[in-house]
Amino acid sequence: MIKPIVKLLLGAILFTGCITSKKKETKPPRPNILLIMLDDMGYSDLGSYGGEVNTPNIDRLATDGIRFTQMNNCARCCPTRASLLTGQYPHIAGINGMGVNLSMNTATIAEVLKENGYSTGMTGKWHLSQTKALNNHNEQLRWLANQTDHGPFSPLENYPCNRGFQEHWGNIWGVVNFFDPFSLVHNEEPIKEVPDDFYMTDFITDKSLDLLDQYSKDDKPFFLYVAHTAPHWPLHALPEDIEKYKDTYKCGWDEIRKNRYQRMVEMGLVDQETYPLPENSSGKKWDDCDNKEYEAACMSVHAAMIDHVDQGVGKLIQKLKETNQYENTLIMVLSDNGASYERGYPPGFDRPGFTRDSVMIEYNASNPGSKTTWNYIGNAWASASNTPFRYWKKESYQGGTATPFIVHWPKELSSQANTLNRSVAHVIDVMPTCLEAAGANYPDSINGQKALKPVGKSMMPLFTGKLSTVHDTLYWEHEGGKAIRTGNWRMAALPGQNWELFNLTKDHTETKNLAEAMPEKVAELSKVWESWAIDNGIIAKN
Repeated sequence: MIKPIVKLLLGAILFTGCITSKKKETKPPRPNILLIMLDDMGYSDLGSYGGEVNTPNIDRLATDGIRFTQMNNCARCCPTRASLLTGQYPHIAGINGMGVNLSMNTATIAEVLKENGYSTGMTGKWHLSQTKALNNHNEQLRWLANQTDHGPFSPLENYPCNRGFQEHWGNIWGVVNFFDPFSLVHNEEPIKEVPDDFYMTDFITDKSLDLLDQYSKDDKPFFLYVAHTAPHWPLHALPEDIEKYKDTYKCGWDEIRKNRYQRMVEMGLVDQETYPLPENSSGKKWDDCDNKEYEAACMSVHAAMIDHVDQGVGKLIQKLKETNQYENTLIMVLSDNGASYERGYPPGFDRPGFTRDSVMIEYNASNPGSKTTWNYIGNAWASASNTPFRYWKKESYQGGTATPFIVHWPKELSSQANTLNRSVAHVIDVMPTCLEAAGANYPDSINGQKALKPVGKSMMPLFTGKLSTVHDTLYWEHEGGKAIRTGNWRMAALPGQNWELFNLTKDHTETKNLAEAMPEKVAELSKVWESWAIDNGIIAKN
């Protein structure tokens, strides 16, 4: 017979063993995920990527995190946003053009994470649902000016709040007057009035802060997508921000481009041998510019818009720290495409002609930045913003497709602090990365349909340096422009133009076209691209 004292000892041992066993089974807390997207920001606009714009908060994330040098997007706003959220190339996600609906059979990050126990929120620009103009042009202008109401801004089933985001404060369409935006909503409800001191970037920041406060009181991790509208045109900024840059760009785009390139070389982002600096893709020289004061003023507003986004990022970082969420929040920062070449569009479709109180808007105003102006930076400044690459937004050359990409996660990636990561990745990889970080599985079905599995791959092995790429080949197509990258070979073409071939090991900035000298390589890669294009419904199968 076991004596009582022995029974007590055995019980204590067994009880201790149970506690130890339970401790071993306890799962670590899942990370929060904060995804910050800028709109039409050039590759080298941020200070941490060589720019002269004052971005200390984003730069601090870079210093304490990872800077990717070869991250890719889809060259245009809505295709990139579709790929980012679904892990699909945009055509499969339903975005085969501008102003069309995101497919219902491709799950968004928010849809998956919500079903896996996450709180999900979004602030800012959606641009992933059908945007149809009214038949009456004058009534369209009144609608854009918030003078009249014509019901939902797109099909409600494709509003963010119906694609997995439990809370959305932002715009449905892709373009806004920053002082009185069109298509502003809270979930399904239109926001019909804004205060006199309204500024879109502050609205996005303030609503993001509100959500972070709310999440700090929950016992769930969160996914928050902060989709800024800046620095997309129109060039709208606060006077005090514009004042900081009033003299910065008077030296012109040639000097700015040269200075950015030199800083990038000093930072180790690029080297002069592999990344030769091409001529400005616009073909314009600053010395030949007839309106230098106007051009410098436009670029100063572009810089001010980015500066103000950075101020907001600083507030988000501070909020995360105050609420003890900072260490275990995976933060990613990127741009949806290169800087925009666009300029000169008249009022119509998504561009108002007058304000809510019927004050006429001055297009290409000599003094840009205010509510009653509507300006663009144009192609020469866009080329400078995209240093060291050729071309700009929309085109499938790297001036359109290369994005700064910063990853920051103190709890898991502190050993990678202040590193340059030369791995090759694409925005299709963001969705699988979020799912792996969250320990979430992609569903078999979504919205009553069989779910298409993402083609993107998790970037976790890239973050830690275990792999240098997760793709053998990457593809691009937008409005006739196209590209393909296999290893260090890249081909690209402007709409309606022939392929150009580049060897990125010697010419990462795509300055030496090898197509004529290597027709066999062009034929080989063209065949691969065409097969992908058929599979993605871009070209018909013969």
